[in-house]
Amino acid sequence: MQASAWQPVLRGTDAAAVPARAVGAYGQAAPRDEGTRHHRAIFISDTHLGTRGCKAQHLLDFLRHHESDMLYLVGDVIDGWALRNGFYWPQSHNDVVQKVLRRARKGARVVYVPGNHDEFARQFVGLDFGGIAIRAEAEHRLLDGRRLWVVHGDFADGVIQHARWLAYVGDALYDFALWLNRHVNAARALLGMEYWSLSQYLKHKVKNAVNFIFNFEQVLAREARRRGYDGVVCGHIHRAEIREIDGLLYCNDGDWVESLTALVESRDGELRIVHWPIVLKPGEAVPRWDECEPPVEHAPAEALSVA
Repeated sequence: MQASAWQPVLRGTDAAAVPARAVGAYGQAAPRDEGTRHHRAIFISDTHLGTRGCKAQHLLDFLRHHESDMLYLVGDVIDGWALRNGFYWPQSHNDVVQKVLRRARKGARVVYVPGNHDEFARQFVGLDFGGIAIRAEAEHRLLDGRRLWVVHGDFADGVIQHARWLAYVGDALYDFALWLNRHVNAARALLGMEYWSLSQYLKHKVKNAVNFIFNFEQVLAREARRRGYDGVVCGHIHRAEIREIDGLLYCNDGDWVESLTALVESRDGELRIVHWPIVLKPGEAVPRWDECEPPVEHAPAEALSVA
């Protein structure tokens, strides 16, 4: 299938399209480093650059070992809420931005769909900067022809839409959980243990959080169906997932604060969640697919106890 068969339909205030770029047919790609996987598309969101919780080194390492013809940034990439309260921007965060810009310069189609934490970027919807198309939403066509609606998803969050002050309170409590999470993982690192998200564990054990996630997913699935799509790709709730909801494909690419996950469409059209809680050493082999699966706390919402 030629690349032209799956070029994204982008939706902004002016419905402008991404300029065409030289992306060859599958099977004709130039030879690549064996330590790099190449995909049709990569979806990442909720990196929260500008916060101490952002795992920028892990994200950089993921991007070094995973290339794609399409890169979707599905919101909350830069945390404007946090930057208003104090500037924090280490070199690693700048390196992530430069890495994405370099992808665009090398010919990848990069689409940025802002979320609620980077809502300042929504004033630029319909414009292109440095080869990056800023759009309110996008459409991705899978290799098999199915159409996926790409959107951050904050519109499905009733707190964000109707009680914004409560969202700020929740954000402060979430920051505290991440602070505690950093100290827990610092201790685990000293013991030679790998990264584990305390905040994710707590969130998925609390009844109200589980119910919120379930409702969020249902709202997104219903809206995608109403718009005539075959599925939806979103972020916002920091919970990586691929599953069907009443016959419609629901995908959440997770985040780079807790989950350390991305959604990828492989060259053969298979969708996967890639978990990347590591930073590979030079020359170290890229883990097998089965070693990149999300941990058990990312089980489907309905499988979790809500009693």
